[in-house]
Amino acid sequence: MTPEPRLLAIDSSTDTLSLALAEGTRAVQHHTGPGGAQASHSLLPQAQALLDAAGWGLSDLDAIVFGRGPGSFTGLRTACAVAQGLAYGTRSARHPEGLPVLPVDTLLALAEQARADHAAEGSVLPRHIVALLDARMDELYLAVYACGPQGVLSETVSPRLIAPADLAPWLLSQGLGEHTLLAGNAFAPYADALAAAPGQRRNALPTAQALLRLAPAMLANGMAVAAREALPLYVRDKVARTTAEREGRPAKPQQQPEPTP
Repeated sequence: MTPEPRLLAIDSSTDTLSLALAEGTRAVQHHTGPGGAQASHSLLPQAQALLDAAGWGLSDLDAIVFGRGPGSFTGLRTACAVAQGLAYGTRSARHPEGLPVLPVDTLLALAEQARADHAAEGSVLPRHIVALLDARMDELYLAVYACGPQGVLSETVSPRLIAPADLAPWLLSQGLGEHTLLAGNAFAPYADALAAAPGQRRNALPTAQALLRLAPAMLANGMAVAAREALPLYVRDKVARTTAEREGRPAKPQQQPEPTP
């Protein structure tokens, strides 16, 4: 009988750090704490504490799963760097190149957590889940997932950015309304802009437990990569706006060098 894979999952894409260990689909240990900049200091010690509590060493793991983004730039880089470092540092006869790494979209993990919470309440699963994360700078990260048999999620709209005020007309243009679940952390900061958005609502975040529920099928489909190939998914290529952009003024054009005589 093939033993169940032992997995460590990491998500620090939001202001919450989420870590968990699982053997197959059975959660063994988990930790939730402050994310953001604090995750860079606490992630490694907390991961080691979970392994110690389970009586596992890094060499007992079969793969490392991490939320690749989109989300907090600092948080994504932290999770990716730790996943790579732990994977590289765990070479063995079984894994001569280090542990496999499984990057998972954070919006998929968010949708999975919302799906699981919805099902735990006995609610009828929606046809679609729209995952929404606050991207700051008056924008949202968005992706859409269809709920198939047994709640299996399949991506129908890939991760992208959208302005909160544009969400309601965009959802209607996509035919997403009554049987849609909007899930994420965007409802409080953008309450007015999202007031007209159709569908049910659920506060949710991507979690390590959600990553672990998704991981077995993804590993079976060959989606794990070598540590060097594990990269964040940013979606946005700028971490901040200029003063002119924040104030709605056109950016000052760069001065062109004078032609050389």
